[in-house]
Parts: sequence; structure tokens; C-alpha cells
Amino acid sequence: RRQKKTASHAVVELENTKDCSQAGKPLFCPSHPTEELRLFCEQCDQPVCRDCIVDRHRQHPYDFTSNVIHRHGDALRELLKSTQQHMDTLEDVLGQIDDMGGAVRSRVEAVATEICLFASGYVKAVEEHRDQLLKQLEDLKVQKENLLHLQKAQLQQLLLDMRTGVEFTERLLTSGSDLEILITKGVVASRLAKLNSAAYNTHPNVDDGIQFSPQERAGQCCGYEVFGAILNKVVDPARCTLHGEGLHSARQNQLTGFTLLCNDTTGERMGRGGEAVRVTITHKDKRDCAVKPTACDNGDGTYHISYNPEEPGLYAVCVYVKGQHVQGSPFTLMVKNKFREHQGVFHCCTFCSSGGQKAARCACGGTMPGGYQGCGHGHKGHPGCPHWSCCGQVKESSECLGVPPSDTSQRSLLRTVAL
Repeated sequence: RRQKKTASHAVVELENTKDCSQAGKPLFCPSHPTEELRLFCEQCDQPVCRDCIVDRHRQHPYDFTSNVIHRHGDALRELLKSTQQHMDTLEDVLGQIDDMGGAVRSRVEAVATEICLFASGYVKAVEEHRDQLLKQLEDLKVQKENLLHLQKAQLQQLLLDMRTGVEFTERLLTSGSDLEILITKGVVASRLAKLNSAAYNTHPNVDDGIQFSPQERAGQCCGYEVFGAILNKVVDPARCTLHGEGLHSARQNQLTGFTLLCNDTTGERMGRGGEAVRVTITHKDKRDCAVKPTACDNGDGTYHISYNPEEPGLYAVCVYVKGQHVQGSPFTLMVKNKFREHQGVFHCCTFCSSGGQKAARCACGGTMPGGYQGCGHGHKGHPGCPHWSCCGQVKESSECLGVPPSDTSQRSLLRTVAL
């Protein structure tokens, strides 16, 4: 009734439809009221009558409903079996959540005992500090339990939806007529397929990683320096950051990389390793082309990701911590063609580098009078500056262009000079 298309439809309980079931009664074609629906059009995926076959479904493959019901029924049974397997998994996960809730509460009670023992040696300042720690611990417990309750509610709702879909499908397959199954199988199959594709975490979203450190400095309370703090540093993928030159650009067949910095929920650096880091680098245009990166745990909350792309092009990079995207992930990576080394020499002019050969040429295009095919730049009284003979680049630490530059600003220094 919440859907606009079916808000005005009459809705009855399935239990109340036994008396008015259409099982055993012939159903007639809505387009040809005098003709019974006995055939099934394979192309249109719907029951039809004889007149429909002659009219709108001419030359469509068809068969009697009794002949096709087994095939379509088997497809529904396969979906039903898959859904039942998901139900078993969900029930196991719900059991783990209940156990984790007990573990969290047990751990909280243990930490509370440690806090009380530590604070008992102090007077008012320490007692006030103890109360603050207990409140923080209670808030932490509430936070973790709220997350567990939220996950539990979501999984219970998903399980309820699956159970409802399974019960309806089982009743349809056992009590419905062949024609009823064929009429509703599209909606039922779509619903079961949607339930099967629903994503859910197979583990509790939180852990019982709560510890108390009596040596940790906690500042001052009532003018006294106090010690003792609750340690609950948990990595937050949304606050983890990426740094380095190899984030958005790289060279073909050249090893490069970037750094992942893991932070906790407050944005502070974790300071320790051991997180579940996963990185994928896939080519956007070539589906079968992917780069296998290597993640190195530095043990201080940072991870170095190195990779060596073999194909140039645009790549999609995903960085996960505990199965979740980090900040800035996914992002694109442009891999340029392999770095081209200069094939010529970095010289002042062709005259000097060739030992005065008249036939020697330079990519800058400059010439000298007297039949010299090369340039004579860079000397006293002659304009120009040192450059590469293979491409004309004036920067020594550069990539070879392969062809002489066409930029007029660079060509201006390559004039033919008169001796």
C-alpha cells in the first residue's frame, strides 16, 4: 500500500485466499476473453492464448504451459536454495553479534574494576578522575553496543525479508497452479535475486579492543597530575590519508609508489601497524589489465604501496583498510609511456661536438654559412644556448621529445648565424 502503483489495489492475507484460489479454474486471456490461457510465449515471457499466437505473438516461440512449468519452476528452486544458504549465514552472524555483545560487556566490567583499583589510592582528585574515566568507558560501551544493535537490526530486517520471500516462494511452488507460478515467477525471481545480492558484513562491526593504561598521563585533575587512560584506538578508514608522488601519475615499467597514513577516529596517527590493507589497480580501458601492488607495513601506522605498471593509460586505484575505502579512494592514476632517453649529445653546437664536420646536423635546425649543415650556437658573438642534438631540448635533465620542438619561443634561439 506504500507504493503509488498499488496503493489502490485490494490486498488480502494469503491465508484468506484459499477459498477463492484459482487453482483448477481456467484463466482467460484479457485480450481475448473467450480464449483460455494455455500457451506460454517464450520470447515475451508470458502466458498467451491461441488467438494471441496468431495475432501479436506471430512467429514467436511458444509451448504449452504444462511443458515449460518444470524449467521455470527449477529456476525458482535454485534461487530459493541460494536464499536459504544466506539465511543460515545470517543466523550465524547474529549469534556472533550476541556473543560479541557479551564479550564487550565483560571486558567493560573488567576495565571498570582496574580503574576502581587504580583510583582507590588517591583522594578527591583521583576519585574525580576515576568518575571521568568510568563515564568515558560507559560512553564507549554505549557507542559499541549501539553499533552492534544497529548492525543486528539491519541483519534481522534482511533475514526477515529473506524469510518472507522464502515462505512466499515455497507456498507458491507447493500450492500455486502452473499458471499462477508462471504469472508471478518474474516478480518472485526479481525479489529473491535482489535479496541474494544484498551486501552485509559477516562479522561484527566492532570489537572488544578496550584497554586501560595506568601509566598514561591524563593531565591534571583538581590541581593534581593524574595518570590512567582508556586506550581504544581504532583505525578509521575515512580519516586515513594518502601521500606521495606515485598517487596520480607514473611511468610505464618504472617502479613507483605512495604512502598510506592510518589515523584513528580522532584523526590522530595510529602509531602502530598490523591493519588489514588492500590495494587494487585496474586499467579503465582494458579489463584484463591490472597491476599487482605490494603493501609494506612500516610498523608505525604508515604503509608504503609500491607498483610497477606495464601498460600506459588511465587506471582506477582503490585503497581499503578493514574492507573500507580510505579518504580519497577510489582515485585515477595516469601511467605515461616509458621514459625516453636522449639518443644524441648535449652540446653547444654541432661544429664542436662533431669536430668541424660539415655534414653533421642538429635537431635544432640551425646551420652555418660555408656549407655546414649543423648549428654553431653558444659561442662568443653567436646567440643560443646548450641543447640536445636529438630533439633540441635546452634542459639537460629532460625526456627526449623524439622530434624537434615546434615552439617559436625555443626556435628563436636557433637562428642561422654568420661567422
